[in-house]
Amino acid sequence: MQVQKFVAAALTGGLFISSSAIAGVAKDLPLPSGTPDADAIADQVYFVNHFYALKNFGITNNNKDPKRSNRATPGKITVIVNKSAGSKPTTITVERYLNNEYGDSATNAQDIAIFRSGKLKGTGMLITDYVDDNKSQSYSIWLPALRKIRRFAEPAHDDAWGGTDFTFGDVTLRKPKDETHELLGTETFNDCLGAIAKAESKNKYLPNPPEAACDHKGKEVYKLKSTTKRENWWYDHRVSYVDSKTFADYRTEYFKGGEKVKVIDRDWRSLDQDDPRAQYWGYWYGKTSASGHETWAVIPKEIVQFNQGWASDFWSEKTLRKIKR
Repeated sequence: MQVQKFVAAALTGGLFISSSAIAGVAKDLPLPSGTPDADAIADQVYFVNHFYALKNFGITNNNKDPKRSNRATPGKITVIVNKSAGSKPTTITVERYLNNEYGDSATNAQDIAIFRSGKLKGTGMLITDYVDDNKSQSYSIWLPALRKIRRFAEPAHDDAWGGTDFTFGDVTLRKPKDETHELLGTETFNDCLGAIAKAESKNKYLPNPPEAACDHKGKEVYKLKSTTKRENWWYDHRVSYVDSKTFADYRTEYFKGGEKVKVIDRDWRSLDQDDPRAQYWGYWYGKTSASGHETWAVIPKEIVQFNQGWASDFWSEKTLRKIKR
């Protein structure tokens, strides 16, 4: 149980991955022609969130090579701010590298996260996702205090990412097949995305917090209702506002018993590739209604890299063992 709790905490800064093939979303999924149905929209959203338009993707540390990137640089690393109502915010910084380029019949994708500050400083995590859509992901966690690697099966979908407002299901585990989908229509997105106030989120790693993102206002979005297939789940359904051209999900609202219980906003930005689904996050913002707890993961544009010539053996336990505390 203590190990499971640690894994839940360790994933606080990971930021995202998952599958393909056997009933899954294909990496060569084409853009739809005309207005797609609800299931097709859900598949496209999954494609965007797992960076299937790219062979690899990294949120790095000041644009340094991941094998030599050992220290956080203020303002040049992903910063995760957690804030409870009436309390001082806490901060974690993280690097993350995703590889989608696998030609074997078993591995679909691998993801490495390296925590550079906070209680998880020096912790590393390697997630392997498999081609078999029904096979659980595997997790290898580098524990700096023990100087050892521990291996685990995937966590529960409703476990919180160690103090954040994101669950493992929100970030990495939930697949389109886990819900039934209904298209509620098309409308104009007419709101700014959420953000933690600058005065509260400013810190040495984030000296100049960005403004709340408002430039998605006026975009045409699909309103997608996704109802969980799980019984007695923490939400009954969620409603996502999905860009009709890029399939980026700007906002997801979660409902239980008719009440909104949580919201997650994603500030999607274009990578200016031929495929409009090649997007990256400027930030993620989450807020839980009952507690007022907020999470803000801010990703500076300067540290975003993709389609790099990174060696495939970087995604290995050998890399975890080289992490410096």
